[in-house]
Amino acid sequence: MPVLIRETVPALPPVPQSLRERAKASAGTRGMHDAVAADIEALQAVELVQPEAPEAATFPLRVAAWNAERLKFHAPSRALLERAAADVMLLTEIDIGMARSGNVHTLAKSLPAGSGWAIATEFVELGLGDDREKALHAGQRNTAGIHGNAIASRWPIAEVAAIGLDDGALWFTGAQEERRIGGRMAMAAAIDVAGTRIWFASIHLESESSPALREVQMLRVLAALDELAGDGPAIIGGDLNTKSHTAGAVSFDEVARTEPLFARIEAAGFSWREANTEAPTQRARPDGHPAPPHRRLDWLAGRGVSASAPATLAATDADGVAISDHELVAATFAPVEA
Repeated sequence: MPVLIRETVPALPPVPQSLRERAKASAGTRGMHDAVAADIEALQAVELVQPEAPEAATFPLRVAAWNAERLKFHAPSRALLERAAADVMLLTEIDIGMARSGNVHTLAKSLPAGSGWAIATEFVELGLGDDREKALHAGQRNTAGIHGNAIASRWPIAEVAAIGLDDGALWFTGAQEERRIGGRMAMAAAIDVAGTRIWFASIHLESESSPALREVQMLRVLAALDELAGDGPAIIGGDLNTKSHTAGAVSFDEVARTEPLFARIEAAGFSWREANTEAPTQRARPDGHPAPPHRRLDWLAGRGVSASAPATLAATDADGVAISDHELVAATFAPVEA
């Protein structure tokens, strides 16, 4: 079974600079990774902040999923999330105390007013980020070094669980440009909607992966939801990094044929075609990277609910400038009619 972290704290503790420097200077072995990870409190808990003035949750509900690419553009990100009009937001690539995003708690800076959230640490960053970010922020220092995935809500959050999707260490022992402690994870949370408990999962599958590895990681999500929700209703979404289909023209049939994870979620009772458009969700940053044509990496799916009104919203500010390298996806969910 996947590792589930269910302990909650009002704020994830910053990772001491001394601990990050110790890890950065050490040999890139699995043993060293695990020894350092065991000393990092931020990897062992979920930060839970309830909405300020919550209302009772009702159907239909609007759900958005967005890889916010560090969530570094705070005001434009809030405007995009408000435009999505989502009741529940499944968010990935969220920074806390990272120089590249202003050394702030980006959720607190970027969510619609009054929102609550649950966030867990995916990685503790040992540097400033990827090669582009290292150049942009040379000479700066991270205050906390936390990068994670979250679920935000305007409704009360009843339960939470962080789901480990791998055994960690890939970004510590491998040849990736970013050195990190931790591993891919999904943030899960339960919300009571009109008397029905619904589990949500905000998922970030490995980017350095294959269809087979993405399938394995999705099976971990599904196994965790079996433990948490049984066969009860659930809504999942996020950056699945589905890179195997043809770029540009997105076809549901081709995606299902090239990405076995979709057969797995269907076998677990989830429907996904009605919850998505066939528009790509990769988008270029202002520097033109990644260059088009683009693929659809981000998806929503539901079990025990029906989906309608899918949308893919451009992740840009008021001037049309990109604020992420992923578009936002959204759909409306309602109870399945008897």
